[in-house]
Amino acid sequence: MTASNAKLSVDGNDIELKVRSGSIGPDVIDIASLYKQTGTFTYDPGFTSTASCESQITYIDGDKGILLHRGYPIDQLAEHGDFLEVCYLLLYGELPTKTEKADFDYRVTRHTMLHEQMSRFFTGFRRDAHPMAIMCGVVGALSAFYHDSTDITDPYQRMVASLRMIAKMPTIAAMAYKYHVGQPFVYPKNDLDYASNFLRMCFAVPCEEYEINPVLARAMDRIFILHADHEQNASTSTVRLAGSSGANPFACIAAGIACLWGPAHGGANEAALNMLSEIGSVDRIPEFIGRAKDHNDPFRLMGFGHRVYKNYDPRAKIMQKTTHEVLGELGIKDDPLLEVAIELERIALTDEYFIEKKLYPNIDFYSGITLKALGFPTTMFTVLFALARTVGWIAQWKEMIEDPNQRIGRPRQLYTGEEERDYVPLSSRG
Repeated sequence: MTASNAKLSVDGNDIELKVRSGSIGPDVIDIASLYKQTGTFTYDPGFTSTASCESQITYIDGDKGILLHRGYPIDQLAEHGDFLEVCYLLLYGELPTKTEKADFDYRVTRHTMLHEQMSRFFTGFRRDAHPMAIMCGVVGALSAFYHDSTDITDPYQRMVASLRMIAKMPTIAAMAYKYHVGQPFVYPKNDLDYASNFLRMCFAVPCEEYEINPVLARAMDRIFILHADHEQNASTSTVRLAGSSGANPFACIAAGIACLWGPAHGGANEAALNMLSEIGSVDRIPEFIGRAKDHNDPFRLMGFGHRVYKNYDPRAKIMQKTTHEVLGELGIKDDPLLEVAIELERIALTDEYFIEKKLYPNIDFYSGITLKALGFPTTMFTVLFALARTVGWIAQWKEMIEDPNQRIGRPRQLYTGEEERDYVPLSSRG
């Protein structure tokens, strides 16, 4: 929908560019014809002022602390729904009916097994391999095992590939964890819900029965919901860019996992926990608070504030509640790291400096604490992020493939290298 036109003058050449309006959010200037009309490109490192696509999936207003999936606020989805319901919403655009939900749950559950040959694939990794390295390799290899769902022009195959990845990602993640800690793989059970099944595959051992704790399973499910999608972030943009070339969906998701592995993206909750370890004890908190307020000190509090949310991270509110539910359920009272986290949270929510700067605890702060309390090592944090984000990646990939305006991604550049020059033979170069 065109709202108005923007006028631009380049070297005396005046042109008009369309201004497009979304259903909500800021307008965008359509510069698709800019090069054709002026012979110039835009320069936008990181694409922070550029809309790379048109999407109907997720909306964020960082100034107001709003996150909507298909129009539904994240707090309502996390409070009242479950992860597979959110998966259905992201994939199909609407919340499922009871019949649709039962059918979707059934189809996902029946796809959780991996091809048995894939279990032997894990043994090709060193025993001390990082779980994210394993995830990148195994997810990329899915296309070698499931040839019947790699034709991106076939809507049925796209649907099967989507279900397979949502279903198999917990199994792959759990197997990466088990391989990492040297325990035997635990196969999924069809009578368990998504989060309970995952926890059992991670923490059950053959020598005793594993009892599902509903409070912990619900916390795991909420963590999945809160990380399901977050608009056009680095990993999602990577998936879309890879998909724009026509790559199969498994390869695209593997690309997203590789991008997520970067500490500036998916490693934020691990960084927050490392910071708590650096502080070490409650009595040292004032020292580090002082350092955080000192502009000349390189120390930064990790897990506070957010690049997108200039107000409160809406996901953090639900995660805060979930964290305290887990700590209460487990009765953890003598963990120095968690004691530091709770005291740091109290200070951040009451200290004028933090309030003025809007340095509230974000989702990474709370999820790191919760995952540690659940028993996961920090090396698994980004793996769990990838597991949850898979549905967002798939939904965004599916939307891109079905977009009639989709073209292969081809960013431009501002070239600042040498101009054309002639080759000098080696014998003449001195």
